[in-house]
Amino acid sequence: MKVPFVSFEPMHKEIENEIYDQFRSVYSRNWFIQGEELSKFENEFAEFCDSNYCIGCGNGLDALYLILRGFDIGAGDEVIVPSNTYIATALAVSYTGAKPIFVDPDLKTYNINSELIERAVTSRTKAIIAVHLYGQPADIDEINSIAKKYDLKVIEDSAQAHGALYKGKKVGSLGDASAFSFYPGKNLGALGDAGAVVTNNRELADKIRALGNYGSSKKYHHIYKGNNSRLDEMQAAFLRVKLKNLGKWNEERRRIAQKYSEGISSDIIFKPYEAHYSMHVWHLYVIRTERREELSSYLNMNEIGNVIHYPIPMHLQSAYKELNIEEGSLPIAEKISKEVISLPIWYGMKDEEINYVIDKINSWR
Repeated sequence: MKVPFVSFEPMHKEIENEIYDQFRSVYSRNWFIQGEELSKFENEFAEFCDSNYCIGCGNGLDALYLILRGFDIGAGDEVIVPSNTYIATALAVSYTGAKPIFVDPDLKTYNINSELIERAVTSRTKAIIAVHLYGQPADIDEINSIAKKYDLKVIEDSAQAHGALYKGKKVGSLGDASAFSFYPGKNLGALGDAGAVVTNNRELADKIRALGNYGSSKKYHHIYKGNNSRLDEMQAAFLRVKLKNLGKWNEERRRIAQKYSEGISSDIIFKPYEAHYSMHVWHLYVIRTERREELSSYLNMNEIGNVIHYPIPMHLQSAYKELNIEEGSLPIAEKISKEVISLPIWYGMKDEEINYVIDKINSWR
């Protein structure tokens, strides 16, 4: 049996007619930027996140960058970020001229270890970016408590966690602002690059909308030195169709993850952990083993798709060599980067495919 790491076909087949209808509708109106589809999606996604405002933008990296700019974070400032994340989290900080300060993750959840954050705070710290990695919320109450103590902003990186819950509350509503990516492979994915900012802060929302529109809220009147980062009508229209189905798709991911967790019994595999405070939406199902390369080769031999996400932690990336962070400084991030491997998980996986993956992993020695 062949099991791809990901397939969009079952999901897209179900909504094909609606997607084509949306395409024809937008195409026939001949209005492709900042029109009614964007306005409707922003309202619907804000409501989905239990928040007041949503601002569509070009991608998830832009969403983070625009939030940081919205808070006037820049040169001379520091922003705390986890070392175990995709580089976009750190790049957004760098683009403002600020400095990312990397903190080790928790070995169970893979999210930033809230117990280590406070020691990273300095007089230059302005914000904490809490990444909800792989679809599981970070321990946001502890992060908010530290932020309140030091008067810091809390920015959620929700790029992998659309619909996830922390103590019953939606990600996107847990901090001062939240950045989302709608890259096609996300739980809520566009048919191209797309992103959004979600917040309850009206002033921030207005500023971010202007910043992403050349710094303008009125044509040819430029308040800020902004950039061009807008969610176009076509992608907004497609996302509206997908948003209606996201709850069903997330539940299926949870079902697949549960089958994996109940079925995988190998004593050389560390299965992922779902924290008591979270409802994980399983953007990725990530296991660990000290023999990762062997396992990856074995899975490939058995035609089971697998991906090694983030094999080099942020603090050891060549892009951040100027920070002079020595290997061994963040041991948990480094350990994770050497051991994690992601298994197939996607809407439409058949039980025989799930069971095949489980059986092959349990047979591996």
